[in-house]
Amino acid sequence: QVELVESGGGLVQTGGSLRLSCAASVRGVSVYVMGWYRQAPGQQRELVATLTSAGVTTYADSVKGRSAVSGNIYENTCYLQMNSLKPEDTAVYYCYAGAYYGSDIPMTYWGQGTQVTVSS
Repeated sequence: QVELVESGGGLVQTGGSLRLSCAASVRGVSVYVMGWYRQAPGQQRELVATLTSAGVTTYADSVKGRSAVSGNIYENTCYLQMNSLKPEDTAVYYCYAGAYYGSDIPMTYWGQGTQVTVSS
Protein backbone atom coordinates (compact mmCIF):
# COMPACT_ATOMS: atom_id res chain seq x y z
CA GLN A 1 0.00 0.00 0.00
CA VAL A 2 1.00 3.60 -0.59
CA GLU A 3 -0.32 6.58 1.32
CA LEU A 4 0.41 9.98 -0.18
CA VAL A 5 0.23 13.28 1.67
CA GLU A 6 0.49 16.56 -0.22
CA SER A 7 1.22 20.00 1.14
CA GLY A 8 2.12 23.44 -0.14
CA GLY A 9 -0.98 24.57 -1.97
CA GLY A 10 -2.55 27.95 -1.42
CA LEU A 11 -3.49 31.30 -2.90
CA VAL A 12 -0.94 33.15 -5.00
CA GLN A 13 -1.04 36.09 -7.38
CA THR A 14 -0.40 35.82 -11.09
CA GLY A 15 3.33 35.52 -11.70
CA GLY A 16 3.99 34.08 -8.28
CA SER A 17 5.48 30.73 -7.27
CA LEU A 18 4.49 27.73 -5.19
CA ARG A 19 6.22 24.52 -4.19
CA LEU A 20 4.11 21.43 -3.67
CA SER A 21 5.41 18.55 -1.61
CA CYS A 22 4.36 14.91 -1.53
CA ALA A 23 5.50 12.35 1.00
CA ALA A 24 4.68 8.68 0.54
CA SER A 25 4.36 5.92 3.06
CA VAL A 26 5.09 2.68 1.19
CA ARG A 27 4.45 -0.89 2.27
CA GLY A 28 4.63 -4.05 0.25
CA VAL A 29 4.95 -2.51 -3.22
CA SER A 30 7.73 -1.07 -5.35
CA VAL A 31 7.19 2.50 -6.45
CA TYR A 32 8.66 3.28 -9.86
CA VAL A 33 7.15 6.68 -10.63
CA MET A 34 5.70 9.64 -8.76
CA GLY A 35 4.19 12.81 -10.08
CA TRP A 36 1.41 15.31 -10.18
CA TYR A 37 -1.96 15.63 -11.83
CA ARG A 38 -4.40 18.50 -11.54
CA GLN A 39 -8.11 18.96 -11.97
CA ALA A 40 -9.82 22.29 -12.51
CA PRO A 41 -13.58 22.71 -11.92
CA GLY A 42 -15.53 21.11 -14.73
CA GLN A 43 -12.38 19.73 -16.31
CA GLN A 44 -10.85 16.29 -16.55
CA ARG A 45 -7.87 15.40 -14.43
CA GLU A 46 -4.70 16.07 -16.41
CA LEU A 47 -1.08 15.12 -16.05
CA VAL A 48 1.26 17.89 -14.92
CA ALA A 49 4.65 16.25 -14.37
CA THR A 50 6.24 12.91 -13.55
CA LEU A 51 9.48 11.66 -12.05
CA THR A 52 10.69 8.10 -12.49
CA SER A 53 12.98 6.08 -10.27
CA ALA A 54 15.64 6.60 -12.95
CA GLY A 55 15.34 10.35 -12.57
CA VAL A 56 13.55 10.91 -15.87
CA THR A 57 11.09 13.79 -15.84
CA THR A 58 8.17 14.64 -18.12
CA TYR A 59 5.96 17.70 -18.25
CA ALA A 60 2.69 18.76 -19.75
CA ASP A 61 3.16 21.38 -22.46
CA SER A 62 1.07 23.81 -20.42
CA VAL A 63 3.65 23.91 -17.58
CA LYS A 64 6.87 23.15 -19.45
CA GLY A 65 9.49 25.80 -18.78
CA ARG A 66 7.62 27.09 -15.73
CA SER A 67 7.69 24.05 -13.50
CA ALA A 68 10.21 21.59 -12.14
CA VAL A 69 9.49 18.20 -10.62
CA SER A 70 12.08 16.78 -8.26
CA GLY A 71 12.47 14.33 -5.43
CA ASN A 72 13.74 10.86 -4.77
CA ILE A 73 11.55 7.86 -5.53
CA TYR A 74 13.65 5.65 -3.28
CA GLU A 75 13.07 8.09 -0.42
CA ASN A 76 9.38 8.36 -1.39
CA THR A 77 9.35 12.10 -1.91
CA CYS A 78 8.24 14.23 -4.83
CA TYR A 79 8.07 17.99 -5.23
CA LEU A 80 6.64 20.35 -7.81
CA GLN A 81 8.05 23.84 -8.09
CA MET A 82 5.75 26.07 -10.09
CA ASN A 83 6.80 29.53 -11.26
CA SER A 84 5.18 32.27 -13.30
CA LEU A 85 1.80 31.00 -12.22
CA LYS A 86 -1.26 31.89 -14.29
CA PRO A 87 -4.97 31.89 -13.40
CA GLU A 88 -5.40 28.84 -15.61
CA ASP A 89 -3.12 26.92 -13.26
CA THR A 90 -5.88 27.09 -10.66
CA ALA A 91 -6.86 23.53 -9.79
CA VAL A 92 -6.69 20.81 -7.20
CA TYR A 93 -3.27 19.20 -7.51
CA TYR A 94 -2.96 15.49 -6.79
CA CYS A 95 0.19 13.59 -6.06
CA TYR A 96 0.24 10.10 -7.50
CA ALA A 97 2.48 7.07 -7.37
CA GLY A 98 2.78 4.14 -9.73
CA ALA A 99 3.95 0.92 -8.18
CA TYR A 100 4.25 -2.79 -8.77
CA TYR A 101 2.80 -5.35 -6.40
CA GLY A 102 4.99 -8.40 -6.71
CA SER A 103 6.83 -8.38 -10.01
CA ASP A 104 4.13 -7.44 -12.47
CA ILE A 105 0.87 -6.16 -10.97
CA PRO A 106 0.63 -2.40 -11.58
CA MET A 107 -1.00 -0.22 -8.95
CA THR A 108 -1.80 3.49 -8.87
CA TYR A 109 -2.22 5.54 -5.72
CA TRP A 110 -3.50 9.08 -5.20
CA GLY A 111 -3.16 11.72 -2.54
CA GLN A 112 -6.10 13.69 -1.21
CA GLY A 113 -5.26 16.75 -3.28
CA THR A 114 -4.17 20.27 -2.46
CA GLN A 115 -5.84 23.40 -3.80
CA VAL A 116 -3.83 25.90 -5.82
CA THR A 117 -5.57 29.18 -6.62
CA VAL A 118 -3.94 31.84 -8.78
CA SER A 119 -5.60 35.24 -8.60
CA SER A 120 -5.53 37.62 -11.54
